Formats: sequence, structure tokens, C-alpha cells
Amino acid sequence: MKRKNYIYILFGLLAFTLTACEDYLDKLPDDRASLNTEEKISSFITSAYGTRNPAFICEYSGDNFSFNGKTYTAQVNQEALWKWEDVPTEGNDDPRSQWNNYYGAIGAANAALEAIADMGNPASLNGQRAEALLCRAWSMFRLANIFCMAYNPEKDEEYLGLPYPKVAGETVEERGTMKELYENIDADIEEALPLIDEDHIKVPKYHFNRKASYAFAARFNLYYMKWEKAIQYATEAIGADPRAVLRDWTEYVPLGSAAIADAYVNSALACNLMLHPAYSLMGRASWSSIYRRYGHSSKSYGYETFGAIAPWTRPAGGSTSASYNSLYKAQKLYGSSPNYRFPSVTEFFEYTDKTGGTGFAHIVDAVFTTDETLLVRIEAEIMMKQYDNAVRDMNYWAGSHCNPSSSYFPTFTVESINEFMESRPYAPTYAESNKDKSLRKVLHPQGFTVESGTQENMIELLLHMRRLETLLQGLRFQDLKRYGIEFAHEIPDEDPLIFEAGDLRGAIQIPNDVVNAGMEPNPRKTASASQE
Repeated sequence: MKRKNYIYILFGLLAFTLTACEDYLDKLPDDRASLNTEEKISSFITSAYGTRNPAFICEYSGDNFSFNGKTYTAQVNQEALWKWEDVPTEGNDDPRSQWNNYYGAIGAANAALEAIADMGNPASLNGQRAEALLCRAWSMFRLANIFCMAYNPEKDEEYLGLPYPKVAGETVEERGTMKELYENIDADIEEALPLIDEDHIKVPKYHFNRKASYAFAARFNLYYMKWEKAIQYATEAIGADPRAVLRDWTEYVPLGSAAIADAYVNSALACNLMLHPAYSLMGRASWSSIYRRYGHSSKSYGYETFGAIAPWTRPAGGSTSASYNSLYKAQKLYGSSPNYRFPSVTEFFEYTDKTGGTGFAHIVDAVFTTDETLLVRIEAEIMMKQYDNAVRDMNYWAGSHCNPSSSYFPTFTVESINEFMESRPYAPTYAESNKDKSLRKVLHPQGFTVESGTQENMIELLLHMRRLETLLQGLRFQDLKRYGIEFAHEIPDEDPLIFEAGDLRGAIQIPNDVVNAGMEPNPRKTASASQE
């Protein structure tokens, strides 16, 4: 797809979504009354997709970035997230905007569901009903990943959930529990899957098409610890043998940064199951000088991500040179020491006034891909101790992501994974020097167990694969929370801040105005409790 046409589609979808959502909030009774035909309902459901993205929040809260020194500039929200403090700003990437936008999208989904019910839930609207249910579940899942702890069956009635509105125009004031929240998301997904019908969708890759729906179901069930369902749904999305639909990384080898940015989110690619356009500065933050105090620096990529010693690098690691690393993605990093990036999450700027240089910054996030869904299946297979299946799938991933002509092209076996992982030291929570860093982390799984030996070794490798696959998309923070991986954030002139296993700061604080209206805030460790 040519960039010009692609951008028109992107901005058209964003403009429609924002306008429809704002109209819905401002004129709810009129809009609901006007949803009286199948065509109107199909069009309206577009407004049930949020136009925000949590990647900025999650990346600066996680461990993909490093402190580059106080001589570099940082933004207010970036500083607050780095210190796991309440965010005082209200931009598109900030918690308040995420909260309002996704709850607005849920309101639109509920209005569509109500209109379908008023028409008697005809079979001809099964596809629209499925899409509205999935949009509601997806918005709640995204909100949960920002504002809640990782799901933990041992604490699911202790941890706070979120209000889950199901009736158009009605407000839910109680947060409930994580148990109730996940049960509600699960119910919406399970009701939707048998009803999926793509006939009403005009631009499938920007909607919950069938494959994207099953990829979402797979990821949710992975977080829900329903391993068998995660495997089943992932396979529905990508097939038993997904090699033909994985991303072809060789296509990016001759391309420059701008061309890769366009090509990566091409809706014609089989690997892109669902694309999500959003108002966000995440693309800019990955390279701009005004964000460089914290970034994916040489310390990050050289020793934590792409250049970390791994089965696809030279034994010494520490370099992304083509001579020492078979990973295609490692060869296409752009930037400089404070901020290196692969252009998978890139800014597309929409000018409202070219003369004045003003407009809106957008990103397009490949929220569901065959490659990431394969990693979901691998993790679930490891948890089910289906090690042969997991190794098979790891080799599928390596076959697509690594250059077979490289001296460091990996071929995985259970034995080779165990041998490699047990040769690596565990990384300390705070590494005082780069030589102490390692992809092997101490795991404190939240609500489940990982056996030492093969299971742990394979999980460690899987988590590193996902870290590289989803850099700048925010998913790493969910893995840190789920597996209780402890890490540190350096800050100027002070001791580093430590993120602990089960850290309550993993649930980003809900917006102040919501708290002031009476909703229970996320708890924080008290000073006395921290000294116990």
C-alpha cells in the first residue's frame, strides 16, 4: 500500500473515531435514538475503538529504557512515570486521557449493543454484536493493564478492579475486584467469539476481524493463566504452522527508517492482524532530544535488549554489529547513544496548519501480529510443559527473525536452551556496571509457579524474545508485573529506585478528578510498611 493512501485511511479513521466519540458523549440520547439501521450501527461501532495508546506510560514505567544523565532533557510526565509517581499532566499519553478515552469507547460499544438489542438481536447483526463486545472487553483490558495489578488468582479478590459499564448511559461507580473485572472481560470475549462475522467490516485490519479477535482472546487468557485456551486461541489466529504468515524481516534489510516505518504497519501484510491508530507522542519520544534523559540507550540495547548475550549473538555479546548478531531487527536500529530505536512505532504527523507547523501527532501500533501471538502460544506451551511444541515454535520465530547465513543463527533444542541459560548469571536488581547485566532475571511469578530447570530456562528465553518483539509497544511492563521481575530506575543525585515483585506502583494511579469524585484510589505502600 502506498504511503499516501495509507495516511488518508489512518487520518480518516482517527477523525471519525474522535468525532463520533465526542458526539456520543455530548449527544448520547440523540445518537442512541438514531442507531436504527444495520448500516448506522456498523458505522457507529468504529467509535468504540479508543484513540489513545498506553505504550508511553508502560515503556517509561518498565525496564527497556536507561537513565542517560541529567544533562539531557525530560518531560514532566516522563519524569513522573520514571519515578512511579502520580502524573500531573493531561496530554494524550497521560493516565487521565487514557481513562477518559477508553471509557468513552466503552460507552459507544454499549450504545451499539443496546441498539442491536432494541432491534431484537437479529442474526444479521451477529458480527456487529461480536465487534462491540470485543471493543468493550479490549478497552477494559487496556485500562486494567494500566490501572490494575497483574491478575493473580491468589489475590484477585483483594486487588482492585475497575468499573465495568454494561448499560448505555449508566455509570458504574464501584471498582469491584480483579476477579470480577477478569470474569467480565472473559464473558464478553467468550460471548463474542462464536458470533464473529467480518462481512460488515470495510477495513478489516483496523477492526476486530476474526484472526485479531482470537489473538486478543489468546493474550487475555495468557494473562488469565488459562494456558490451554491461550494455545487454542493462538492457533486459531495463526494456524498450527505459522511460518508462511510471520513477518518477513528480510524485506526491511534494504530499507531506510522512513520506508521501514511505512512498511511495518502495512495493512496488506499477513503478519499484521490488527492495527491501532492513536494520538500519541510515543513515536517522537523514541528519538527526540527533549525526551533523552531516559531512553533506549546504548546501555539498554547493548546489554539488555538487542545486543545482550543471547543464542543469536556472539558469546561475548555487547554489540549489534552484523558480524556478531543474526537478529535482523538488531541491524536496523536508528538514532544515537541516548536513544536507539527500530522504527516499528513511528510518528505520523497530521498538519492542521502547515504554515504554523501545528497539528496532531499519531502513531499506528500493530497491536496484534502473528509473531507476538506465536510468543503467546510458546509461553502457554511452556507453562503446560509441552516443551517439544514450545521448541518447535521457538524455531519458527528464530527462522523468521534471524539471518540463516549468520554464524550465530540459532537452532533450538531443550538441551541447547538449558545449556545456554545456565551459562548466564542472574542479573542483579540494580546492575552497577554493564557487565553485570543479563537476559536471565530472577522470577517471582505472581499467582503461579515456574519450576527451576527447563521450565524456567525456557520462560526466560521467551520473555526476552517478547521484549525484543514488542519494544516501544508497552507489553514488557506487563511481563515485569506478571513475573515479579525486580528492576531499578536510576535518578539524578539519588539512590536508584527499586521496583519490587508485586509492587503496588505497577497499578498506575487513577486520575485525580476520579478520586476526588469518590472512587477508591490505588493503594500505595506506606512509609511504615516500607520499613517493616
